[in-house]
Amino acid sequence: MNDATIHVVGAGVAGLSAAVRLADEGRRVVLHEAAGSAGGRCRSYQDQALGLTIDNGNHLLLSGNWAALDYLDRIGSRARLQGPSSAAFDFADLKSNERWRLRPNDGRTPWWLFDPSRRVPGAALHEYLAPLRTLRTTGTASLSDVMKCSGPLYERLWGPVLLAGLNTDPAEGSALLAAAMLRETLFAGGKACRPLVAIGGLSACFVDPALDHLYARGATIRFGERLRGVAFADGRAVGLDFGEGRTEFGSHDELILAVPPFVARELLPELHAPDEFRAIVNAHFRVEPAKDQPLILGVVNGLSQWIFSYPEHVSVTISGADRLIDRPREDLAEAIWGEVAAVHGLGSKPPPWRIIKEKRATFAATPIQNAKRPPAHTRWANVVLAGDWTQTGLPATIEGAVRSGYKAASIVTERRDGARVRKRAGVSR
Repeated sequence: MNDATIHVVGAGVAGLSAAVRLADEGRRVVLHEAAGSAGGRCRSYQDQALGLTIDNGNHLLLSGNWAALDYLDRIGSRARLQGPSSAAFDFADLKSNERWRLRPNDGRTPWWLFDPSRRVPGAALHEYLAPLRTLRTTGTASLSDVMKCSGPLYERLWGPVLLAGLNTDPAEGSALLAAAMLRETLFAGGKACRPLVAIGGLSACFVDPALDHLYARGATIRFGERLRGVAFADGRAVGLDFGEGRTEFGSHDELILAVPPFVARELLPELHAPDEFRAIVNAHFRVEPAKDQPLILGVVNGLSQWIFSYPEHVSVTISGADRLIDRPREDLAEAIWGEVAAVHGLGSKPPPWRIIKEKRATFAATPIQNAKRPPAHTRWANVVLAGDWTQTGLPATIEGAVRSGYKAASIVTERRDGARVRKRAGVSR
């Protein structure tokens, strides 16, 4: 069994985390990636127009994301994350010009709610209890079925936070996914929701160290290999077609498909998977942020939603951005910069900019689409799925992607170890 090869197709975070886990266990891993670089939607690149290395999109971890942090510990890059020493979230209301800082205490008992200086201004105390109803929901309920999606606190806290996590209008989003997200963050206390950002870039934190880690453990990594088809026989995958010849499987080889759902559906007959998606728009401006600005700033009553202040540039993320996909980039840059300039106290003329539109950034986190998410197991004996669109129990996040990769690796490991035990016992299957 030690000569079995594990083929991981897709070098996004899900595929990388699966490959890292397997390589750490001494498995023979071959990682195939269609693009010329790894990372998928979690990557950096050198932008010639800006003269800067920027991320494809802004990603935020929280201190309670145990799987993502374990992955970074394995590849030795956790120190590349930066954030405040305790949970703190800064907000600015563009309509009222108010600014405030949300500061949950570390423990699960939310005594911070009794301190007005740590709360959102203009909201009644009972409004903080509204999301508790999501904890008793079913898989078919949308958030609007279980809580009121309006009011001061919804507009200034629950709406922005849930939109960022679900990338779907929270009112139509899955109450089950909203509950899962809140249960592991705000409901777990400030110790679990300290914000962490890869200041030096996503690739330098999540991708490049993983590739180095895999190379050091003997893994094979092949870029520019787009999987065209999978050959099956007797309930197993027996080969991979990359367009220029077929990779034949040995009798014990395994396949982990860590590709987007629309690609997986083309490769696996009759696969049920999410088929509705939501967009994200990111804007990057080459400008040095004001020194008194927080690392992350939530924006209320504006087009912008989250402003990230990096050493040499400012980036803005807009989730649930389907309405903006067809809007001209020049118009978006001017409108977004006007809001950035207002909160940062900068000039009105936009500096050099880059707008990145991800039309299918995540699956739509609605109850219907959540029900379409497949498990990691498939009906083929040696094929496993990974990706934030599989049944992770979470919305489409980095944490969900890593958990899916870990799950896929665990399935392969348990199957290989079980087969080894049966072989030693003289049992065939």
